[in-house]
Amino acid sequence: MSTLIIHHDDCLRHDPGPRHPEQVRRLAAVMGGLKSLRGLEYLPAPLAGREQLDRVHDTRYQAWLDEMEPVEGRVPLNEADTLVNAGSVAASARGAGGLCFAIEQLLAGNAPNAFVATRPPGHHSGTDFSMGFCLYNNVAVGARHAQSSDGIERVAVLDFDVHHGNGTQQIFENDPSVLFISSHQMPLYPGSGHPEETGVGNILNLPLAPGSDSASFRASWSRKALPALAAFAPDLVLISAGFDGHQRDPLGQLQLLDADFEWITREIMAVADDCADGRVASILEGGYDLEGLATATRAHVAALQAAT
Repeated sequence: MSTLIIHHDDCLRHDPGPRHPEQVRRLAAVMGGLKSLRGLEYLPAPLAGREQLDRVHDTRYQAWLDEMEPVEGRVPLNEADTLVNAGSVAASARGAGGLCFAIEQLLAGNAPNAFVATRPPGHHSGTDFSMGFCLYNNVAVGARHAQSSDGIERVAVLDFDVHHGNGTQQIFENDPSVLFISSHQMPLYPGSGHPEETGVGNILNLPLAPGSDSASFRASWSRKALPALAAFAPDLVLISAGFDGHQRDPLGQLQLLDADFEWITREIMAVADDCADGRVASILEGGYDLEGLATATRAHVAALQAAT
């Protein structure tokens, strides 16, 4: 069986502007970086349905997003750099729906793991708010969808984006059936993710100082995150795969290399093999230098592929 790549051209319709970091060319860079990998299976991402979105997002929030989307031009939401244009809501729904579809394929035994190559990202979005370029929280929708399936009770969400996944934390912080682990630069937007933010014992935040390199990143995951993941023993592992910790990225100051993204993916897969039958689904979050995004994504997917 092959690693699945889930994507959809609707994700190219979301266009916050040519100077915006979360630009249309990000997805082209990701897909271009994957071209040299052989044996991947590509499938289209369906739209998330209302039942799937309702498990995470307030219905009034969903209606507000629909109302805010303009016919022409761009409209800012609650932050000046979180914008929507015609097609933005559908693009976000492809991310949430794509991850749900990927999880279904894993649970049906049709694939060992998957990477969902969609945009915009999602991990800053909460139950009733948009934030940080994010509309729907894709990984949260996927986790709840998985838990609606037979045999999936405990889900781990692992986030190595340079920014803290505050929306994901807000959604799950009172739910011991979901483990959320985030390594991220601090201080940095959105300003959350302190170690003392532990939820009901299900939240593990691992802040990294600006300038932190491979050694700091790997030590943080090896000493704290990976043991916590193994102790939680999830039925499914989901990854918020942000590549803006790359040393080339303009929005952060971490000094991670492609090899670090390959390493963390392999380490996660090793734990998932022991407790989750190897079931890992990953979805794109940040990453704003096009070259760094392409090479880091390739390293991540190559590591997923190596585990098949």
